[in-house]
Amino acid sequence: MEQIRKLPIGIQTFEDIRKDGYLYVDKTAFVYQMVHTGKPYFLSRPRRFGKSLLISTFEAYFQGRKDLFTGLAIEQLEKEWIEYPVLHLDLNAEKYDSISRLDSMLARYLSLWEDVWGQEEREVTLSDRFSGIIRRAYEQTGRQVVVLIDEYDKPLIQTLLDETLLDEYRRILKAFYGVLKSADRYLRFVFLTGVTKFAQVSVFSDLNHLQDISSWPDYSSLCGITKEELVRTFTPEIERLGADNGMDFDTILDKMTKQYDGYHFYPHCEGVFNPFSVLNACKAKVLDNFWFQTGTPTYLVDLLKQSDYDLRLLIDGVEVTASAFFEYRAEVKNPLPMIYQSGYLTIKDYDKDVLLYTLGFPNDEVRYGFLNFLVPYYTDVTDDETGFHIAKFMRELSFGDVDAFMERLKVFFAGIPYELSNGTERHYQAVFYIVFTLMGQFVETEVRSARGRADAVVKTGDYIYVFEFKLNGSAEEALKQIDEKGYLIPYALEGRKLLKVGVNFSKEMRNVDKYIVIEE
Repeated sequence: MEQIRKLPIGIQTFEDIRKDGYLYVDKTAFVYQMVHTGKPYFLSRPRRFGKSLLISTFEAYFQGRKDLFTGLAIEQLEKEWIEYPVLHLDLNAEKYDSISRLDSMLARYLSLWEDVWGQEEREVTLSDRFSGIIRRAYEQTGRQVVVLIDEYDKPLIQTLLDETLLDEYRRILKAFYGVLKSADRYLRFVFLTGVTKFAQVSVFSDLNHLQDISSWPDYSSLCGITKEELVRTFTPEIERLGADNGMDFDTILDKMTKQYDGYHFYPHCEGVFNPFSVLNACKAKVLDNFWFQTGTPTYLVDLLKQSDYDLRLLIDGVEVTASAFFEYRAEVKNPLPMIYQSGYLTIKDYDKDVLLYTLGFPNDEVRYGFLNFLVPYYTDVTDDETGFHIAKFMRELSFGDVDAFMERLKVFFAGIPYELSNGTERHYQAVFYIVFTLMGQFVETEVRSARGRADAVVKTGDYIYVFEFKLNGSAEEALKQIDEKGYLIPYALEGRKLLKVGVNFSKEMRNVDKYIVIEE
């Protein structure tokens, strides 16, 4: 019987992974480098990207647990394995809907630490108690203290649109985290992780000594899985995934790359795969949208609902300055930093001459998931209905039934509420782009990205369709452009039936006015 190796899905404790024989992507060389080259660090990464496991790895290291690191890179690097007092604060597992919830969570950890290191009566406030614990831990052990804080920003991002509660959380956390600077002489190592980097708010104003390594090239693959790590660690699982889907190793690896790779946290650095999706794909033996299926975070949904930001700008990528997306500013006018830091966009390019970054979708999982997410913003079609319609679109074109396809497209446009439709060509192009791009999950679809190409080309097993769209023009004009520009010529020798489809949109009707289909 074939041996099935253990995949650490949902396992965020380093000790459990090592003791129970789960597969582990070795990041311990980074741990050694960080420990020996600095002290206070901050790292921002999207959800389910391995931040909690990384924190747990640091905890085991500073506890001197050499036994857990046997066979890993750090075993050859570290010679001392000194045990330090470790204070590990995890703010992830709580719903912060009131001040008492945050106070209770912090007080709970402080009480646990005080059971070990003691308490003085004069220490009343949360920050006083925290400071006293750090000082006593140092005095009682003779060694500096390690502070590890996972999801430092969870209370803040849960209350982004509640200014009153957000201000209170800022006040509480400013004083609490501020201890990390005033107690510096007692601290050996400090590491905070979170989804966002809050700027221009009081929380970080007292933590200006932190080294923000979120966009440092040396740590771009600190979380996530590089392709080399993927192949080295998961080759048997990739082979099984390929066999179950009728693909050889190189083909399934290429599919996984398109589906899950492509996150860049620094310009032109090596991309990383989403670890959550990789592990689940290997376990389930299917390439699915595992990360996206865990749900778009409530805070992002709420922010986008109240934002007037034109989400259509994200479809083909958007050029911005670093300040526009690296640090979150508490305002709904620009949700871009939150969209980027939540993992829905990544750095695709950087123009060093004008200091502009290009942000875009990292991979197919996020591209198709986010476009599905966008549909209700532009139509009355729900998320569940979108998948049904896209499958029907694909089937109808596969069977050569252009009339059924066009009638279904009309349903999409008829569902655009009047208040959503601004009557511009751009709005209709957005819906058109979303439909055709979502079809690309199932058939080869190209959407125009440069001059001199048709608006869309769809390839099925037996057919190649070339679409051209006009707004308040005519279907005849669209067909004429296909002929004059020679849009069909590149596909003449592919051996499939060629169909050109000219379509006109009426601004008054807010829908398809007329279409003409001609087979070559």
